[in-house]
Amino acid sequence: MPIDYQQIYTQIKVIGQGAKDRQKRKEERQTQARELLAAYASQLDALRNKVDSAKAADPNIRCALPLNEPLDFFGPPPASVKEATLIAADGSQINPDRHAAVQFGLINVGAITLKLNSGTAPEIFTESELLYGDDLLPNGIPMSDGMVALRRDLKERSALDELSQGLTGEVVTFTDGPIELWGAQGEDARAYSEFLEKYKTSLSRLQSRGVITAGYVDKPSADLVGRLLEIVLADAGQIQKIREFHPLRGVSDRWLYGERSQPLLAPGHRSAVFKIQSSAEKNYKGPLELHFFYLNVGTDGHPWPVRVEIPKWVVDDPASLDLLHGVLVEQCRMMGSRPYPYLLHRAHETAVVKQEEKQQIEQMLSLEIRRNNEELDEGSYKQSAKDLQGRNKFAH
Repeated sequence: MPIDYQQIYTQIKVIGQGAKDRQKRKEERQTQARELLAAYASQLDALRNKVDSAKAADPNIRCALPLNEPLDFFGPPPASVKEATLIAADGSQINPDRHAAVQFGLINVGAITLKLNSGTAPEIFTESELLYGDDLLPNGIPMSDGMVALRRDLKERSALDELSQGLTGEVVTFTDGPIELWGAQGEDARAYSEFLEKYKTSLSRLQSRGVITAGYVDKPSADLVGRLLEIVLADAGQIQKIREFHPLRGVSDRWLYGERSQPLLAPGHRSAVFKIQSSAEKNYKGPLELHFFYLNVGTDGHPWPVRVEIPKWVVDDPASLDLLHGVLVEQCRMMGSRPYPYLLHRAHETAVVKQEEKQQIEQMLSLEIRRNNEELDEGSYKQSAKDLQGRNKFAH
């Protein structure tokens, strides 16, 4: 049956009726969050002690941990970047489809290298990896979409490592999304651990050569700083149940730093740098410790805070931090009213796999299998039914 729009309309009306109350609660929490941020802006030791207490109660607590800059810190954009080599990488994938006649996956990574003010055109690189047969059964476990994504993230960072080798001068590299390797830990712990070690090796190689690297998170939904402010409010009893304590629910970091009428960050400015307190800290130690800052890449009247994740070796070098800051501001300005790093946009265009390309790969693979007299499976009947166009599935 089609969607019952009458039921949906009734539910929408109920949602509308609660709008005023939700907005009121949200505004009250937003006001409280801003007041807490101002009150505790310079009380960094007290904030760190609070986080330590929360961590003792819940080692997996995820929040911002202040370093040495106050919560209301803002850093103006550095002077225009004159010399540096920029490398951006992005990836896409085709996930294995158990309903298809041919089981395969694909990871496609695109990377762009640009030497600023050199007069030379950007260089484009592509690496495509077809996954078939035993590739889809690491450790005997069918590869999930999450595991394919992990493999893609690893190849993105590996591309930055490979392309930055042999370069002289300042090198700035970035990918789309967090630096932390996310997802699929519970699906195949052994495979995840192997991916993680390879991933950290690529990061360590970048660090050993002094290469700046970052993860760019557009329109972040996290509440890392907001969670820090919630922890401030918790008393001793609430700390013990910190996972259930959310007095500022709905107040995002993006709102805190980019509230339209009075944003904490002016255009081009960055926030304080924070360490990411989370269960992942056991995996990223020493120079690889994960940190972040917020950066307003928007304009007056239209702030657009993004989260920039960086390893500790970048945090520890103020010149590297400033260079990354300046590069990202200038890259985003190149995209006009919808700011996003230009090179990341180009890398995405290079990496994206279109539907017709997927179909062509499937046809090529099927032909080669048949040519070599290997048995070819059929597509599922469920998929066949979905593929029927212009038919009533109940027709005789």
